[in-house]
Formats: sequence, C-alpha cells, structure tokens
Amino acid sequence: MFIISLTNFSGKSQPDVSMSQYMMNKFLINPAFAGSEGYTSFNLTARQQWLGFEDAPMTQSISGQSRILKNSYVSKSRSVRNRTKKRRPSGKIGLGGYLYNDQNGPIGKTGLEISYAYHLFVQDGQLSLGLSLSAFQFRIKTDELVPLEDNDPLLNDARGSMYIPDGSVGIYYTYQPFYFGISAKNLFQASVKFGLDNGFADYQQLRNYYVITGYRYDMRNDFEIEPSILIKTTETFNLQADVSVRGYYKRDYWLGFSYRTGNAFVTMVGIKVDKIVIGYAFDYSLNEIQRISYGSHEIMVGLNFGDNSRRYRWLNRF
Repeated sequence: MFIISLTNFSGKSQPDVSMSQYMMNKFLINPAFAGSEGYTSFNLTARQQWLGFEDAPMTQSISGQSRILKNSYVSKSRSVRNRTKKRRPSGKIGLGGYLYNDQNGPIGKTGLEISYAYHLFVQDGQLSLGLSLSAFQFRIKTDELVPLEDNDPLLNDARGSMYIPDGSVGIYYTYQPFYFGISAKNLFQASVKFGLDNGFADYQQLRNYYVITGYRYDMRNDFEIEPSILIKTTETFNLQADVSVRGYYKRDYWLGFSYRTGNAFVTMVGIKVDKIVIGYAFDYSLNEIQRISYGSHEIMVGLNFGDNSRRYRWLNRF
C-alpha cells in the first residue's frame, strides 16, 4: 500500500487530480485566470472520491481571486479620505490565492498558493499571464502503512511530515465567447525526501500540464450551450482529457455532462441566485473501482461580487 501511494511522485504518475467542475473555477488550474473576468470571487469546493471505499481520496479547497480595478471602491475611498492625488490602478493586475487539503489514505497534503496575473487587451480580446508560488506540507501516517516486507528501509526511516515549495505558470486568452489557456504545475519539480536510505531518498514530482479551451454559444432564446475540453498530461505523456458540454438557461441554471477518458462519466447541475453560485457533480467510474464504490461526489459554493457582466460590454467592465 505504501509503495502504491508513492507512485504519485514517480515517473509513472498520472496528472494531478483536478475538480470535475473546473469550468466554474478555472483559477484552480491556471494562475493567469486570477481577475480575468473582473469579478471578486470566493469558492469553496469539497470532493469525495469513490464513496463506499475505505480511506478513499478526498479534497477540500477554498479560493479567492480578484481584479484591481481602476475605479474600485477601495481606491475611491482612499482618495476622498486623504484628499491627495495618487496614481490610479492600471486595471490590469489580478491577484488570487487558495488553500487546499488532500487526503489519500495514509498520505496527506495541505498547501497554500498565491497568484499574480497581468492582463493585456489585444484588439478585442484579453491576454492574461499568471505566476504563482506555493508551499505544501506532505504528511505520512506511518502507523497506518502496510509494508510489503518486514523491516522495510523506507518505512523505518520515513519522516512523518515535510514542507515543499513549488510554483505554477499560465497563459489565458479570452475573445468572448471563446477562451483558451495553457498552464504548468509542479514547476520546480521538487523532491520529497522520505528517509535517509540512498535507495529511497528522493521522489521527484513531475510537472503537470493543462490545456483548456471552450466556446459559449448564445442561442438567443435564454439558452446557451458551452462545449469545452481540458487536456492534462505529465512530462511522460500520461495523457487524460475531459470532454464536456453544459447547457444554460438565463445563465442562472445549468446542466452538463463530461467524459473523462478511460476514467469516468460526469453529470453536473448548478444554480445561481444573486451573488451565490452552487454546483454539484457526480462521477460514475468506468473502471474496476465502480464494483465497490458508489461514485465520486463534488460540491462547490461560490460568491461573486462586482458588476453584472450582462449590463455592460465585456471590455468596458474594468
């Protein structure tokens, strides 16, 4: 069991697990998305994989991201209070951050990531460049590990926890209603040092690459449809793709379906009430785990603050 868990850091690892509702919070997979829509948003996501399976993986995350606008409430109040002329914000900077916790049996990760994005208008579109720095605590519950042999040297020397720095970079382009983004995570390819034994000293993380694109088609009768695709891979080309389509009614209600290649079929539903957004996803596994599992569940709750995008042209919101 211990050795299987460590494959997340070996050359055979799959891309990092991403949320099924990635379309609702692209910031989690691309730092360039921070502030790209001009809103201030906060999102809470909880995911439970393979319900019914003992010690199944689960993830919780809370994120926030915003655009520093030219005419924000903060900049206005400061100028009135101080009665001094100061340089106004350029309106091109986005900031974001998120905190997450991931548990997979005896292996756990808790991390924090801070992101900076710079947005440029390119003709009628917007090009966003993003960079993030992160650090996470890697934990091992050694008392729950089952070694493959007695006196396992890796288990005997394993440390209970360690702290690891990392980073991400991304590019995101929007030409409404089209979007396209590329990002890379585990940028530093940091090593996890489990123990002192030379044979098991370092387990290096592989970089993970994400390509996302989609198009929201307005059917001009209160309905919209949005096909999208997310391609995930590592440096060893362990490729996985999410092919999705969502239908919207007045942008306040949606129903969607997604196919994750060789892995799962996903159903998504959601509702928006004023500033509150709620989404739910159910993953039906297409592999052997489905025999002992009830599927994977994911819920997201978000808060969006800022002008309603339907009142103004997209490029004039900032």
